[in-house]
Amino acid sequence: GASCLEALVITCSISFIIMSFLFLCARTDKGVSAAGQIVSLKVRLIDDVLEKINNHLPSHIRILGLKRVTGGFNSKNKCDARTYSYMLPTFAFAHKDHDVQEETYRLNKETLEKVNKLLACYKGTHNFHNFTSQKGPKDPSAKRYIMEMYCGEPFVRENVEFAVIQVKGQSFMMHQIRKMIGLVIAIVKGYAEESIIARSWEEEKVDVPKAPGLGLVLERVHFEKYNRRFGNDGLHEPLEWKEEEEKIAVFKEQYIYPTIINTEREEKSMMNWLSTLSIHDFNSSAVGMQTNNKTSKNSDFEGSDGCDDDSE
Repeated sequence: GASCLEALVITCSISFIIMSFLFLCARTDKGVSAAGQIVSLKVRLIDDVLEKINNHLPSHIRILGLKRVTGGFNSKNKCDARTYSYMLPTFAFAHKDHDVQEETYRLNKETLEKVNKLLACYKGTHNFHNFTSQKGPKDPSAKRYIMEMYCGEPFVRENVEFAVIQVKGQSFMMHQIRKMIGLVIAIVKGYAEESIIARSWEEEKVDVPKAPGLGLVLERVHFEKYNRRFGNDGLHEPLEWKEEEEKIAVFKEQYIYPTIINTEREEKSMMNWLSTLSIHDFNSSAVGMQTNNKTSKNSDFEGSDGCDDDSE
C-alpha cells in the first residue's frame, strides 16, 4: 500500500518512473490480511536495505525478504498458484437445529470430517460462475482449478474455538473463496443439501451465500515454473521463503490472528452473517434469487474479499 511505497521512496530514492515497474502478486481488500504477499519492482540496492525500509514502515507491515529475479519479471503474471487461509469460529459449523449456536460450541470429529469431505469436492477444475458476480455461466474464464482445500484441527483462543481453512488454487475470482466457504457452512448447518455444490457448477443460477471477509488471509504465492527454470541457474535464487517461515509465523501470531479474533469478538461478523442464511433460497431460480439478493446485500458485513487474481 501507500506506506510501503513511501518507505521505498525514502530509503531507496525510487523515482515515479521506476514505480511503473511495480507489481503486486495478488490483490487484497478491506478486511483481508496478507502474510505472504510478493511485490516485484526495480530497486536500487543499498546496504541493509530491508532494515532501512522496515524502519519507515508501521509495525504491522514488514518486508521479510528480498531476492533478485530475471529482467522484466512480473510477480502477478509469473505466479502459478496462490494459497489463502480463512480463520473462522467453529460455531459457524453448528447445526441450526441440533447444536448450540454460540461461542461455547466445540467442533466434534464427525462434523470436521464432514466439512473436509465437502471442501474436497471443490478440488479439480470446475465452473465457478456462481461464486462471483463477474462471470456468466458460458464465460470460459469462470473455470478455475483448485489444488487443495481442507480445514485444520480446531483450537481455542479467548475462550472461543477457531479453525483455519486452507485453499490453494491457480487463481481466484472476486468473492470466490468466501462463497466457497459460505456454501459449505450453509450445508453443514442444515440450510442446503450437499448436492447444491455440483449443481452450482451447472449453467443454472444458484444462490450462494458469501461468508464475511474477516478471517481471509493471503498465505503464500507459488512460482513453481519459474523456480524450475531459473531457481538453480546460478544467477537467481528460487522464489521460496523457507528461511522466512518462522518470521511469518511470528508475524501472524502477533498481528493477524489477534486482529481477527478481537474483531470477531467485538463486531460478531460471523454470528451476524449466520443469522442471514435463513433468508437464502438454495433451491431458487434465477428470477427468484434477485429479490433475495436485494435483502441479503445489506447483510454483507465485510468489504469484498480482494481475491481477484485474474491476470487478464
